[in-house]
Amino acid sequence: MAYIVILNPLILGGTKDVVGHTLGTSQVAAVTALSAGVMTVLFGLVARLPFAFAAGLGINSFLAVNVVKILTWQEAMGLVVINGVIIVLLSATGLRKLIFNAVPAQLKTAITVGIGLFIAFIGFVDSGFVRTTTLSSPPVQLGEAGSIATLPTITFLIALIIMGVLMARKVKGALLIGIVAATVVAIIAEAIWHVGPSMGKNPAGWNLTVPQLPTSLVSLPDLSLVGQVDLFGAFGRIGALAAIMLIFTLVFTNFFDAMGSMTGLARSAGLANEDGTFPRLQPALIVEGVGAIVGGGTSSSSNTVFVESASGIGEGAKTGFASVITGALFLLAMFFTPLTQVVPLEVAAAALVVVGALMVVQIKHIDFTEFSVVLPVFLTIIVMPLTYSIANGIGVGFISWVLIRSLAGKAREISPLLWIVAAGFLIYFARGPIEGLLGQV
Repeated sequence: MAYIVILNPLILGGTKDVVGHTLGTSQVAAVTALSAGVMTVLFGLVARLPFAFAAGLGINSFLAVNVVKILTWQEAMGLVVINGVIIVLLSATGLRKLIFNAVPAQLKTAITVGIGLFIAFIGFVDSGFVRTTTLSSPPVQLGEAGSIATLPTITFLIALIIMGVLMARKVKGALLIGIVAATVVAIIAEAIWHVGPSMGKNPAGWNLTVPQLPTSLVSLPDLSLVGQVDLFGAFGRIGALAAIMLIFTLVFTNFFDAMGSMTGLARSAGLANEDGTFPRLQPALIVEGVGAIVGGGTSSSSNTVFVESASGIGEGAKTGFASVITGALFLLAMFFTPLTQVVPLEVAAAALVVVGALMVVQIKHIDFTEFSVVLPVFLTIIVMPLTYSIANGIGVGFISWVLIRSLAGKAREISPLLWIVAAGFLIYFARGPIEGLLGQV
């Protein structure tokens, strides 16, 4: 998960808000590590589960691409805090748990499988193994112009083979050993061939981090972004209705991304019950909501459960002790940010593919004898990687489950809460036209 300390500043730090202000990348890196460390330790102590926290990639991208076009960064982070307060209230009252329990076991398993495909697809894209064609058809291709003969992608394949062999031989620490070994290979290869960064111009370059020995090992963290939040400024700048729609989008994304991730991780860890629930569910949901508040308060974006926690689970993590150690390492990462820039994204991508394979195995628990189950499950699984969103996959799955199952004569088996959530997702998917109409009022 250390890549988030590098990636989050690139997403948040390089984007100007409505008044032309940007967040400093070194500042964002520091608060990203701080908030991830605090939340992961807190979750380990309270929920006692091996799930680690960090800035969620869905919400930070939404903030950078959409929200700060009309708000300042301080106002945007204020909405993130409000979103977190709402989620904590939903969790504390038990409503979030009721919604979680209302989701059928088949859909929960489908969410796990979909997340597995999603993070594997992320790994393939991050490594350059799969690239866009910039065409409408086909939209993606193998490597660059059908070739995978670039040094970064070859490094990805080397890492994937090392990890795969070690996993097959049941070697403890297989992923970590693979990451270290492939990073050494990458550093040596870069020193010999000087490939350099991609920067969107060099397709043969490294996607995010050029593997080389750091010039320094430690640096003092700049935490000046902590507390730089304007809670209600958005309401004055864009109006109450538009601000409420943004909060609605944040809550839905945060709520269901976390639900999907937790479901998948609990199954991977062998902690889930038959219905997909797991021990200490309610405190876990409450702490996850606190992550949004902490993320907004530190300007690192909403912090949520990371599906990459499956890496630790794959190595045997079963309790919150793993989270406490992971959180402590994140806090240390504030001072060792130069080291986080050694491991190339292509090597980390191989670990994502391996973890995705481990999660897809859960598909064996789905009963495919009824087509009214098959189609919603399939849509849940396939929409996640194709739209690059866990929440989208869950939403399409919920809506199709309610419609197809009810029209197939099984309406009585559907929880009323699932109907309400499906209706909410319809609003979520139609939020663009709704926001447009509100803007004309």
